[in-house]
Amino acid sequence: MSTLTATEREAAAPPLRAVRPWIIAVAFGLVATVICAAGSWIPSLWGDEAATLLSAKRPVSTLIPMLFHVDAVHGLYYLGMHGWIRLAGDSPFALRLPSAVAIGLAVAAVTLLAGRRGGPKAAIVAGLVACVLPRMTYAGEEARSFAFTAAAAAWLTLLLVWLIDGGGRSAPPSVRRTCWAVYAAGMALTSYLFLYTASLLLAHLGILLLSRASRPTLRAWLIATGCVLVALAPLLLLAYFERSQIGYLADQPFDVPSLLWQPWFDNGWVALVAWALILVAIGTWVRSRWGRDAKVARIAGAKPSGPAPTGPALISATLVGATWLILPTGAMLLINLVFPMYTGRYSTFAAPAAALLIAEGLLVVGRSVARRGAIPAIAATGAGALLFIAISTPAYLGQRGPYSKNDSDWSEVSSAMASVRQPGDAVVFDESTRPSQRPRLAMRTYPAGFTGVSDPTLRTIYSHNIGWADKVWTVPQAAERGRFDGVTRVWLVENDVDGRLHSYGLSDLEALGFQKTGRTVPTHRSMLIELTRSS
Repeated sequence: MSTLTATEREAAAPPLRAVRPWIIAVAFGLVATVICAAGSWIPSLWGDEAATLLSAKRPVSTLIPMLFHVDAVHGLYYLGMHGWIRLAGDSPFALRLPSAVAIGLAVAAVTLLAGRRGGPKAAIVAGLVACVLPRMTYAGEEARSFAFTAAAAAWLTLLLVWLIDGGGRSAPPSVRRTCWAVYAAGMALTSYLFLYTASLLLAHLGILLLSRASRPTLRAWLIATGCVLVALAPLLLLAYFERSQIGYLADQPFDVPSLLWQPWFDNGWVALVAWALILVAIGTWVRSRWGRDAKVARIAGAKPSGPAPTGPALISATLVGATWLILPTGAMLLINLVFPMYTGRYSTFAAPAAALLIAEGLLVVGRSVARRGAIPAIAATGAGALLFIAISTPAYLGQRGPYSKNDSDWSEVSSAMASVRQPGDAVVFDESTRPSQRPRLAMRTYPAGFTGVSDPTLRTIYSHNIGWADKVWTVPQAAERGRFDGVTRVWLVENDVDGRLHSYGLSDLEALGFQKTGRTVPTHRSMLIELTRSS
């Protein structure tokens, strides 16, 4: 009689067993790319994406000097996007497509990590979860480096696990040395994409220690890590001198949503279900690990007082996911108590870990239901996965609304300007808000609507600045330089971020003889106000 349980026989069923891991990885990678790319052109670009676009459009001769003053932590990404937009253009879809591809790569790695121990069924469940996890779908439709850090973190973690308990253990020394060199180079490049990704090293140290990796493996990792830190020294120095860029984080709330919702789950319902499944996965792993170690100790005739050595073959998706999810973000949160430097999206590189743990929780629940004889484990797990997809769908749809990126309405502002502009018109923008929210960026991100409209307050265009945005004069300063000479109609674009319409520049324009005509064009969070004067 077979000693396999019903769940084990189900997992070993030929239809799934015959599916090669790379087929599952490619399939879910493509699905994730399509999911992220779908509708990605709908939301208006926002401040961070404007920084990407304007930095990437600059000549390299001015981009490199800019990085020595601002945004050095995104420099490698900007350089990559500089080449990309010359091939694909700078439409919102083109800008965001690389991120969709990067999330596809991240999801592919997640399926391989889950399938190493759990087989095809675990890989499929992890792929389903990763495709709809809100942080993954958000990063996949945003022109920032976070999707790339998620992909790189996933593949570097997969490489580390392979070196510890996979084919890397039996590989020739030359192959292992090459793999460790690839690991070190990959970690350094990933950290140059976004510096905080270097905290992934803490997760990898946790995997090494908890899996009781061999001393040669630990030694090789320490050497690789030392090389990474040396390579990162220039970036660390630049980041320190540019730290004022994130000074605004000191004013952001540090509450339950920022800790439990924002990093990976987007809303409370997804977070509630996700954390329940994550705790189930971790709790089950801890209990089984402790029980197994206690059994080993009893067989050896020793009294169990804690986990006993069991060798590196026990690396599971739960161990990988838990260290990856908890240690880097935990370290950043601790630092944030002293030096504000954290916001939820900075943990995007740990989103694949959340997907791994949620999938493991679904598998545990499925096996538990099957043991009670209600329905087969595969049916219970599938139902749970479908429920998670359903809960995540509203978040996905919300991410693709026209104002879903920080409430930005710049595409609408551009369209409004296109509908009212006439030859000889000028435009003045509200410059009183945070730089990333200034409506001037509507002209840089959606320039078509401003064709033929003069910009009298422009002092220095972004491509010639040491910062990523334009430099401007005030209305009186521009008037002193004759920039309003001959202008008889001005459109004042005021911002409404905080619930009240600003009045930046209005009195200064009135002092120049301009008067409101009463004609206004409202957009989602802005207002175009017409002012004229006699010639």
